[in-house]
Amino acid sequence: MLKATFDAQAALGFLVSQVSSIESEVYAIRYADIQYPRLVPVDTSAYPWAKTVTYFTTDQVGQADWMNGDSSDMPFAEISRAKYETTVESAKIGYRFSLEEVNQAMMVPGMNLPADKAAAARRAADELVERVVVSGDSRKGFLGLVNQAVVPQTAVPNGASGSPLWAQKTPAEILADVNNALVGAWASSAQVELHDTVLLPVAQYGTIASMPRSSTSDTTVITYLQTNNVYTSTTGQPLTIRTLRQLKGAGAGGTDRMVTYRRDPQVLKFHMPMPHQFFPPQQRMLEFVIPGMMRLGGLDVRLPRGMSYNDGI
Repeated sequence: MLKATFDAQAALGFLVSQVSSIESEVYAIRYADIQYPRLVPVDTSAYPWAKTVTYFTTDQVGQADWMNGDSSDMPFAEISRAKYETTVESAKIGYRFSLEEVNQAMMVPGMNLPADKAAAARRAADELVERVVVSGDSRKGFLGLVNQAVVPQTAVPNGASGSPLWAQKTPAEILADVNNALVGAWASSAQVELHDTVLLPVAQYGTIASMPRSSTSDTTVITYLQTNNVYTSTTGQPLTIRTLRQLKGAGAGGTDRMVTYRRDPQVLKFHMPMPHQFFPPQQRMLEFVIPGMMRLGGLDVRLPRGMSYNDGI
């Protein structure tokens, strides 16, 4: 009994030193298919244990006008403010080692505990955040990038074939669909909201990535589009075009959806006051548990006209 107690105590000290190295290794890993940091601005500045994140939006009203020399009336500018709160929720995922695993690792000089369990926990945490950012979570009342209720929604027009589907449209018709989405948002916001990002379902992305611009061109539609659009012609910057599998069937009536938006914290922001972290190992019976948790809110769309949904592609 004394030997078992000693092994457990020694194993805990060994595990603590190992875990610090494991965590450094795991948090350095970047998974290629976790997209949310590239899709939306992520804000980690709030207090980690806050129940809500409060923010304000402002708008200005007032218009200057001509006046007479003896005028006694004066127009005034005003600022209107709206207050919003985002609920912050906790999520958990950790990993564990058995007493046997730790003591066996201690027997061999220089042997390290594998980091694969910690990596699996970190991966699971990233996957949860990705789901919340992209699709939301009905259990918490969160909406995501593909299903916001406040974002303007439009059905793309039919092409010459009589169908709105990109698989049945010409390159010129597809280019018109994208530019109409960009120009429509720009025009409806008095040329303020100029979208810089386009998200497409996998099939439609594949279509424009392989479709020639014309029968006599060696340029694909996507290559042409990145430099020939209203955003690029206005700013001189290339349009960002990404694929997002969750857009398949996300549109009205189960149709495929294209999303355009300005990737800017003024438009949309994801709050994560406590990024995923591991806590010190704890002994539980004949195993050691390394708890992990994070705290996050939903995706806030602050300026709905900074986004657009275009369905039917």
